[in-house]
Amino acid sequence: MAQKTVLIVYAHQSLGSFNAAVRDVAAQELSDQGYRVIVSDLYAMNFKANSTQEDIIGDLKNPKLFQYGEETMHAWKNRRLSEDIMAEQHKVEAAELIIFQFPLYWFSVPAIMKGWMDRVLTQGFAFSMEKMYNHGIFKDKKAMLSFTTGATESMFCPDGINGDINVTLWPLQNGTLHFCGFQVLAPQIFWSPAYCLREARTAMLEGWRGRLKGLLEEKPLTFAPCEFFNLSPKKGFLLLPKVKEAHESNTYGITVGHHLGKPLPPDNQTKAQLSDEYTN
Repeated sequence: MAQKTVLIVYAHQSLGSFNAAVRDVAAQELSDQGYRVIVSDLYAMNFKANSTQEDIIGDLKNPKLFQYGEETMHAWKNRRLSEDIMAEQHKVEAAELIIFQFPLYWFSVPAIMKGWMDRVLTQGFAFSMEKMYNHGIFKDKKAMLSFTTGATESMFCPDGINGDINVTLWPLQNGTLHFCGFQVLAPQIFWSPAYCLREARTAMLEGWRGRLKGLLEEKPLTFAPCEFFNLSPKKGFLLLPKVKEAHESNTYGITVGHHLGKPLPPDNQTKAQLSDEYTN
């Protein structure tokens, strides 16, 4: 059997950071399990975050009006993307699992990692309007977020000052990863390690090591499938009336993003759901 590959897309500036320790635990444990582990250390690579015409080699399709998405899709089809983008796309193609390792910056990923997503996950390569969400190009691959926070867990509770962490994660997990088809594994969240005792940080790392032993067998998070929607652009890609009717008696909405005016399904973006209430 061919050796399976895991890609870790890593964004932290310091070699001595807790994020670096988390990355190293993952790389070691997965290697010990027989996986080939590739690490894209974005700061060490000096990865370019901004999306510009420099990402296209050769002539533009429409030089009078530069549209990044259209131009990169055209360049991808003709193998004319810049070398750094193509190198990362080859890593994505090879990987069964991608782990994004980062500190949470302003409720999202650091700019350099956002740049990786903007530049590497180009239209055509990572998605199309015909191939998205559960029918997406990467539907046979898995991806997950692993990140540290400055805030405590209580601050990200539904009644915490920062609001529900499930709402925070929806754009990244649904709007980026699941949109490209990835089966999204529950995030690994390291709450406020900078303010924890050393013993607590050690326990966090050991908990992560334990999870890694069965990580690729985990059930992914639940999202509303394309079959719930009218996929005609003329009809606005709206939820089908019969689906709305089927969920009228449910306590919770379908997902964080498709709540239907109901309470958000608990832990929709942080734990795999055991109940079928959210999807049936």
